[in-house]
Amino acid sequence: MSQDDLVGVVLGAGESSRFGTAKQLLPFGDSTLLGYVVQNANRSTLDRVVVVLGREAPSVRNSFDPGSATVVDNLAYGEGCASSLLAGLDEAGDCAGLVLILGDQPGVETSTIDRAIDEWRDARPWASAMEYRDRLGHPLVFSRESFDDLRKLHGDKAVWKLIEGFPEKVLRVGIDADLPPDVDTPADYEAELARIKD
Repeated sequence: MSQDDLVGVVLGAGESSRFGTAKQLLPFGDSTLLGYVVQNANRSTLDRVVVVLGREAPSVRNSFDPGSATVVDNLAYGEGCASSLLAGLDEAGDCAGLVLILGDQPGVETSTIDRAIDEWRDARPWASAMEYRDRLGHPLVFSRESFDDLRKLHGDKAVWKLIEGFPEKVLRVGIDADLPPDVDTPADYEAELARIKD
Protein backbone atom coordinates (compact mmCIF):
# COMPACT_ATOMS: atom_id res chain seq x y z
CA MET A 1 0.00 0.00 0.00
CA SER A 2 1.39 3.38 -1.05
CA GLN A 3 0.27 7.00 -0.86
CA ASP A 4 0.83 7.16 -4.62
CA ASP A 5 -1.49 4.23 -5.40
CA LEU A 6 -4.49 4.65 -7.66
CA VAL A 7 -7.15 2.28 -6.39
CA GLY A 8 -9.96 1.04 -8.60
CA VAL A 9 -13.32 0.66 -6.89
CA VAL A 10 -15.71 -1.61 -8.78
CA LEU A 11 -19.24 -0.79 -7.64
CA GLY A 12 -21.08 -4.11 -7.65
CA ALA A 13 -23.53 -3.67 -4.78
CA GLY A 14 -26.60 -2.53 -6.69
CA GLU A 15 -30.03 -3.99 -5.96
CA SER A 16 -30.78 -4.73 -9.65
CA SER A 17 -34.30 -3.41 -9.09
CA ARG A 18 -34.90 -2.74 -12.79
CA PHE A 19 -33.45 -6.06 -13.89
CA GLY A 20 -35.44 -8.16 -11.40
CA THR A 21 -32.71 -10.62 -10.43
CA ALA A 22 -29.14 -10.08 -9.23
CA LYS A 23 -27.47 -9.10 -12.51
CA GLN A 24 -24.03 -9.50 -10.91
CA LEU A 25 -24.60 -13.27 -11.27
CA LEU A 26 -25.42 -13.25 -15.00
CA PRO A 27 -23.09 -15.39 -17.15
CA PHE A 28 -20.85 -13.17 -19.25
CA GLY A 29 -17.81 -14.17 -21.28
CA ASP A 30 -15.88 -16.74 -19.26
CA SER A 31 -17.19 -15.35 -15.96
CA THR A 32 -20.18 -13.35 -14.74
CA LEU A 33 -21.19 -9.80 -15.58
CA LEU A 34 -19.44 -8.50 -12.48
CA GLY A 35 -16.53 -10.89 -12.93
CA TYR A 36 -15.95 -9.58 -16.47
CA VAL A 37 -15.75 -5.99 -15.20
CA VAL A 38 -13.34 -7.07 -12.45
CA GLN A 39 -11.15 -8.82 -15.05
CA ASN A 40 -10.98 -5.57 -17.04
CA ALA A 41 -9.97 -3.67 -13.91
CA ASN A 42 -7.36 -6.25 -12.89
CA ARG A 43 -5.75 -6.13 -16.35
CA SER A 44 -5.35 -2.35 -16.14
CA THR A 45 -2.47 -0.36 -14.65
CA LEU A 46 -4.39 0.25 -11.42
CA ASP A 47 -2.22 -0.34 -8.37
CA ARG A 48 -5.02 -2.06 -6.47
CA VAL A 49 -8.65 -3.04 -7.10
CA VAL A 50 -11.49 -3.17 -4.57
CA VAL A 51 -14.81 -4.80 -5.42
CA VAL A 52 -17.81 -3.70 -3.37
CA LEU A 53 -20.71 -6.18 -3.02
CA GLY A 54 -24.19 -5.68 -1.59
CA ARG A 55 -27.26 -7.60 -2.67
CA GLU A 56 -26.81 -11.38 -2.38
CA ALA A 57 -23.17 -10.80 -1.45
CA PRO A 58 -22.35 -14.43 -0.45
CA SER A 59 -23.66 -15.81 -3.75
CA VAL A 60 -22.00 -13.08 -5.78
CA ARG A 61 -18.70 -13.54 -3.93
CA ASN A 62 -18.69 -17.24 -4.85
CA SER A 63 -19.65 -16.65 -8.49
CA PHE A 64 -16.42 -15.16 -9.84
CA ASP A 65 -12.66 -15.21 -9.37
CA PRO A 66 -11.55 -11.83 -7.99
CA GLY A 67 -7.94 -12.43 -8.94
CA SER A 68 -5.78 -9.84 -7.19
CA ALA A 69 -8.79 -7.70 -6.20
CA THR A 70 -9.99 -7.29 -2.63
CA VAL A 71 -13.71 -7.96 -2.11
CA VAL A 72 -15.69 -6.13 0.58
CA ASP A 73 -19.35 -6.13 1.58
CA ASN A 74 -21.44 -2.98 1.84
CA LEU A 75 -24.10 -3.79 4.41
CA ALA A 76 -25.75 -0.42 3.77
CA TYR A 77 -26.18 -0.99 0.02
CA GLY A 78 -29.89 -0.20 0.22
CA GLU A 79 -29.00 3.42 0.99
CA GLY A 80 -27.71 4.01 -2.53
CA CYS A 81 -24.53 4.06 -4.56
CA ALA A 82 -22.78 6.57 -2.29
CA SER A 83 -22.68 3.97 0.49
CA SER A 84 -20.73 1.62 -1.81
CA LEU A 85 -18.33 4.39 -2.74
CA LEU A 86 -17.69 4.98 0.97
CA ALA A 87 -17.10 1.26 1.57
CA GLY A 88 -14.57 1.29 -1.26
CA LEU A 89 -12.93 4.44 0.06
CA ASP A 90 -12.57 2.89 3.51
CA GLU A 91 -10.95 -0.23 2.06
CA ALA A 92 -8.65 1.77 -0.23
CA GLY A 93 -7.02 3.47 2.74
CA ASP A 94 -4.17 5.93 2.15
CA CYS A 95 -3.85 6.43 -1.62
CA ALA A 96 -3.46 9.10 -4.27
CA GLY A 97 -6.89 8.60 -5.75
CA LEU A 98 -9.88 6.40 -6.55
CA VAL A 99 -10.99 5.22 -9.96
CA LEU A 100 -14.72 4.45 -9.92
CA ILE A 101 -15.87 1.66 -12.24
CA LEU A 102 -19.47 0.45 -12.56
CA GLY A 103 -19.95 -3.27 -12.04
CA ASP A 104 -22.74 -3.38 -14.65
CA GLN A 105 -20.86 -1.59 -17.44
CA PRO A 106 -18.80 -4.29 -19.20
CA GLY A 107 -18.23 -2.08 -22.22
CA VAL A 108 -15.69 -0.03 -20.26
CA GLU A 109 -12.65 -1.93 -21.42
CA THR A 110 -9.17 -2.08 -19.89
CA SER A 111 -7.86 0.41 -22.46
CA THR A 112 -10.41 2.99 -21.32
CA ILE A 113 -9.48 2.49 -17.67
CA ASP A 114 -5.82 2.92 -18.57
CA ARG A 115 -6.61 6.10 -20.54
CA ALA A 116 -8.34 7.56 -17.47
CA ILE A 117 -5.36 6.61 -15.30
CA ASP A 118 -2.75 8.06 -17.68
CA GLU A 119 -4.57 11.36 -18.11
CA TRP A 120 -5.09 11.73 -14.37
CA ARG A 121 -1.46 10.94 -13.56
CA ASP A 122 -0.27 13.50 -16.11
CA ALA A 123 -2.43 16.36 -14.81
CA ARG A 124 -3.27 15.36 -11.21
CA PRO A 125 -6.64 17.15 -11.21
CA TRP A 126 -9.09 17.16 -8.31
CA ALA A 127 -11.21 14.79 -10.41
CA SER A 128 -11.59 13.57 -13.97
CA ALA A 129 -14.36 12.06 -16.07
CA MET A 130 -14.40 10.38 -19.45
CA GLU A 131 -16.05 12.56 -22.08
CA TYR A 132 -17.66 10.20 -24.59
CA ARG A 133 -19.21 11.42 -27.85
CA ASP A 134 -22.61 11.87 -26.25
CA ARG A 135 -21.91 12.63 -22.56
CA LEU A 136 -19.67 12.24 -19.54
CA GLY A 137 -19.25 8.79 -18.02
CA HIS A 138 -17.10 6.37 -16.07
CA PRO A 139 -14.38 5.70 -15.17
CA LEU A 140 -14.33 8.68 -12.82
CA VAL A 141 -11.11 9.48 -10.98
CA PHE A 142 -11.06 11.36 -7.68
CA SER A 143 -7.86 12.61 -6.07
CA ARG A 144 -7.05 12.41 -2.37
CA GLU A 145 -7.99 16.10 -2.12
CA SER A 146 -11.61 15.22 -2.95
CA PHE A 147 -12.02 12.49 -0.33
CA ASP A 148 -13.58 14.74 2.32
CA ASP A 149 -16.22 15.78 -0.22
CA LEU A 150 -16.82 12.16 -1.21
CA ARG A 151 -17.46 11.22 2.41
CA LYS A 152 -20.32 13.73 2.58
CA LEU A 153 -22.27 12.10 -0.26
CA HIS A 154 -25.56 10.24 0.23
CA GLY A 155 -27.94 8.29 -2.01
CA ASP A 156 -27.81 7.50 -5.72
CA LYS A 157 -26.16 9.63 -8.43
CA ALA A 158 -24.52 11.66 -5.65
CA VAL A 159 -21.12 11.47 -7.28
CA TRP A 160 -22.51 13.17 -10.39
CA LYS A 161 -23.80 16.04 -8.26
CA LEU A 162 -20.21 16.48 -7.09
CA ILE A 163 -18.86 16.40 -10.65
CA GLU A 164 -21.49 18.91 -11.80
CA GLY A 165 -20.98 21.09 -8.72
CA PHE A 166 -17.27 21.67 -9.38
CA PRO A 167 -16.88 21.73 -13.18
CA GLU A 168 -13.76 23.91 -12.98
CA LYS A 169 -12.01 21.18 -10.97
CA VAL A 170 -12.89 18.27 -13.28
CA LEU A 171 -10.64 17.22 -16.16
CA ARG A 172 -12.64 15.98 -19.13
CA VAL A 173 -10.86 13.13 -20.89
CA GLY A 174 -12.14 12.96 -24.46
CA ILE A 175 -12.71 9.57 -26.05
CA ASP A 176 -14.03 8.93 -29.57
CA ALA A 177 -16.70 6.41 -28.57
CA ASP A 178 -20.28 6.31 -27.39
CA LEU A 179 -20.88 5.89 -23.68
CA PRO A 180 -20.94 2.14 -22.93
CA PRO A 181 -24.40 1.17 -21.68
CA ASP A 182 -25.25 -0.01 -18.20
CA VAL A 183 -26.90 -3.43 -18.09
CA ASP A 184 -30.20 -2.44 -16.49
CA THR A 185 -32.67 -4.67 -18.34
CA PRO A 186 -32.70 -8.14 -19.97
CA ALA A 187 -32.58 -6.39 -23.36
CA ASP A 188 -29.42 -4.56 -22.32
CA TYR A 189 -27.90 -7.88 -21.26
CA GLU A 190 -28.71 -9.56 -24.57
CA ALA A 191 -27.22 -6.62 -26.48
CA GLU A 192 -23.98 -6.80 -24.50
CA LEU A 193 -23.75 -10.58 -24.99
CA ALA A 194 -24.10 -10.01 -28.73
CA ARG A 195 -21.40 -7.32 -28.64
CA ILE A 196 -18.74 -9.53 -27.08
CA LYS A 197 -19.56 -12.36 -29.52
CA ASP A 198 -18.99 -10.12 -32.57
